[in-house]
Amino acid sequence: MGTLVSFHAHPDDESIGTAGTLAKAAAHGHRVVLVFATRGELGEPVPGVLADGELLSVRRSAECHESARVLGAARVEFLGYVDSGMMGEPSNDAPFCFWRAPVEHAAKRLALILEEEETDVLTTYDDNGGYGHPDHIQVHRVGTRAGELAGVPVVAQNTTNRDWMLRGMRGLQKDRGADWEPPQIPDDASFGKPESEITHRVEAVEYAETKRASMRAHASQMADDHFMLTMPEPVFAMGLGTEFYIVEAQPNPASAPEVWTDLFEPLR
Repeated sequence: MGTLVSFHAHPDDESIGTAGTLAKAAAHGHRVVLVFATRGELGEPVPGVLADGELLSVRRSAECHESARVLGAARVEFLGYVDSGMMGEPSNDAPFCFWRAPVEHAAKRLALILEEEETDVLTTYDDNGGYGHPDHIQVHRVGTRAGELAGVPVVAQNTTNRDWMLRGMRGLQKDRGADWEPPQIPDDASFGKPESEITHRVEAVEYAETKRASMRAHASQMADDHFMLTMPEPVFAMGLGTEFYIVEAQPNPASAPEVWTDLFEPLR
């Protein structure tokens, strides 16, 4: 068995991007660890969800632990940085936000956890952070450097397969008719990666409902009527049951970690 550490910017990012991978890893007997750079202090809470005086950061921290329980993760850690907000907002300039953290210093914090866990696979994000959020871009930078410092055998960059998603939306549009308005997916470099740049996938369709339960754990961010929570089961499984990764340095097959060979399949 092995250890997979999944590094994320904010609470709920693990649910949307990698929950299938994490649930599958845990179900196969591997150790799963979640690390968050921030507690999502600048998220927009669902109206009325917070109790009087309840801090969003405290609520979201608790939601991380509930999501971890659902997924079978054994450990949750926070690096202690503050949410930077969306790109271009004044909050990007706060000296204590994650976006402003020195990469080397933040990477050493993460590397300590990676070394403690004797990590076999680390998941981060692609170089644009999936959609250009500053904290997500910083996860890529910090995660890549931490993987180097800790000597992690595999660093897998989670990303959205833009071509896969666009094909799926076109198919749904055809099935549901002209009156149905699909979520807007940018057909450019601001969102995900083209299929030609993606190297691996994790097939986790059988864990789709676990993934959706992980999303529900983040109730401060996802109301019951959130479009991802109301998707019919087959549509959710088709669109979110396969997770995609870019792996720039693949391990030697003869010495590859078991968690790598157990979960990750070449895209081509």
